Amino acid sequence: MKLFLTGLNSFLSQSLIRRLGDTEHSVSGSIRPFSTFKNNIIENITQNELLPDENWSEAILGVDVVIHTAARAHILHEIAADPLKEYRNINTASTLHLAKQAAEAGASRFIFISSIGVNGNSNTLPFKELDKPAPQEPYAISKYEAEQGLLKIAEETGMEVVIIRPPLVYGPGVKANFLSMIKWVERGIPLPFGAINNQRSLVALDNLVDFIIHCIDHPKAANEIFLISDDEDVSTTQLLRKVALALGKRSMLIPIPVSWMKFVAKRLGKQAVTERLFSSLQVDSSKARDLLGWQPVTTMDEQLTKTVDTYLNEKII
Repeated sequence: MKLFLTGLNSFLSQSLIRRLGDTEHSVSGSIRPFSTFKNNIIENITQNELLPDENWSEAILGVDVVIHTAARAHILHEIAADPLKEYRNINTASTLHLAKQAAEAGASRFIFISSIGVNGNSNTLPFKELDKPAPQEPYAISKYEAEQGLLKIAEETGMEVVIIRPPLVYGPGVKANFLSMIKWVERGIPLPFGAINNQRSLVALDNLVDFIIHCIDHPKAANEIFLISDDEDVSTTQLLRKVALALGKRSMLIPIPVSWMKFVAKRLGKQAVTERLFSSLQVDSSKARDLLGWQPVTTMDEQLTKTVDTYLNEKII
C-alpha cells in the first residue's frame, strides 16, 4: 500500500518510519516548510503547514492510507492569547481539511493519533472506548472535536477512519517531562516521590508503532476508536524505580506524604503538575486485543532500557 505520514520529524513518526522500512508498503510524507529531513525509506517528501486552507492534493495523490501524527502538542510555556483557538486551528480544522482532501483523492483509510486526554485527565476505573468523553485541556478538546469531524467525514465519504488515543508515550528519543525525569534519576537527586500509590497506564513507543502498523490494513479497525497501552500499570514511585534500575542507579526516593506535597504545590500554583504525578489514569486496552488480536511487542522494562541506552549514547556523542 502507499502510505502518507504527516510530521515526519516527530518522535512518533521517526520510529514508525524505521518499522515501515521492514514492510512492503511504500512511504511518503510531509515536513514543515524550512525544516529538513533525510531518510532513504521515504520515497517522496513534501513541505506542508497544518493550516485550514493548505493544499495537500499533490502530496496525497494516489495515497491509500494517511497516518496523521502531526499536531500542536502541549506547550510548556504558552504565549498564545487564546490557546484553545490555536489548538482548534491546527488540531481540528487543519486535520479535517486534510481528511476531506484525502477522501477526495481516493484514500481508503485515515489513521488519526488522538489523545487519552479526550477521555479525561484522571480516573478511578480504567477508561474504555465507550466512556463518555470528558476532555478538559485545550489540546484534548481540539483532539476530541477532530475525532467527531473525522467520523462524520467517514460517514459522508466512505473513507475509513481509525482513531487511536494513547496515554503517555515513552521510548528512545523521548523529550519533555519524561526526559527530565530520567535526568533527575541519573543525577541521583533525592526526590520526594517515595510514597505515591496511584496507578497510571503508559504506552511504549514500540508498542504504539506496532499497533499503528496493525491498523493500516486490518479490516476490523475501520471506523473504530482504540485506547492503547502497555497493559502494565505503575505508580509514579514504581516508574521512578524502574527508570533507576534501567540506569543502574539507586533510586533516591523520599516517602513524603502526598497530602503535604499537594498542599505545597497548591501554594506554588502547580496544581496541574500534581495531577500528573499523583492521580491515577488507567486505560483498558482489551478492545485492541479482542477485536484486532493485537498484543504488546515489548515490556515496560525492555522499553525503558532502550530509552535509557539511547539517552546515554546521545550524551556520549
